[in-house]
Amino acid sequence: MFEKDCTTISIVTYNSPDIFNSLKSLQSELRDSKAYKIVIYDNGSSEEYKKKLREFEPFVALVFSSENKGFGHGQNAILLNSQSNYGVIFNPDILVTKNAMDEAVQLLKENDKLAAVSPKILNQDGTIQYLVREKLTVFDYFLRYIPIKFEKRLAKFECRNLPEDKASIIRMGSGCFMVIDIQKFKEIGGFDERFFMYFEDNDLCLRFEKKGYRILYTPFISVIHLYAKEAHKSSKMFRIFVHSMIQFFNKWGWKLF
Repeated sequence: MFEKDCTTISIVTYNSPDIFNSLKSLQSELRDSKAYKIVIYDNGSSEEYKKKLREFEPFVALVFSSENKGFGHGQNAILLNSQSNYGVIFNPDILVTKNAMDEAVQLLKENDKLAAVSPKILNQDGTIQYLVREKLTVFDYFLRYIPIKFEKRLAKFECRNLPEDKASIIRMGSGCFMVIDIQKFKEIGGFDERFFMYFEDNDLCLRFEKKGYRILYTPFISVIHLYAKEAHKSSKMFRIFVHSMIQFFNKWGWKLF
């Protein structure tokens, strides 16, 4: 099988403990398949962590960086240099079946206007993580950090009204798991590496849209995301989140409401 016929699964990690569960799951799903190639870009993790990653060779290809230049940088290092037709932007905390990935790739093959397919993202208990976005405003992000709840506004912000019985064209899907057309990804230059972490997926989707391509959300394909919500727990990650948010609105325009 030629490399272009293999789908590249692109994983960027920095000392993420969940990646080992993800890799064990992928081993179970893909052990008899040559249709997928897994590449891991390590963003300067500890030596002990890198040693554990090496235990998964040659099932995965490993790229080690001496410093952490961010999620988008790592994804670009893999995907912009890939010869595959299709790729999977894959967080190190994702559990997914081969069938789910096969179906997403098939959707891209059937529609040349699609740049990416975004599945339903689930918690481990089966509840939905509402990560699709139609638009981003400062007010909506402010609401997430105050005790007063504006449920209707939050539901609209999180696109909770997407139908469950058909696929939908959306503006922004989640970069925790997204199946992409790599040629279209290369056409727009991949991720904007000025976003160290957070908002780089929103920016990517909007640049696909600006180029005339579409993002498809399908409720018929699902993955499990072991969501840590680090920006809610760590002051350092919250500062990175705010910095990226400012970068995003500086780039795309400040929308207060």
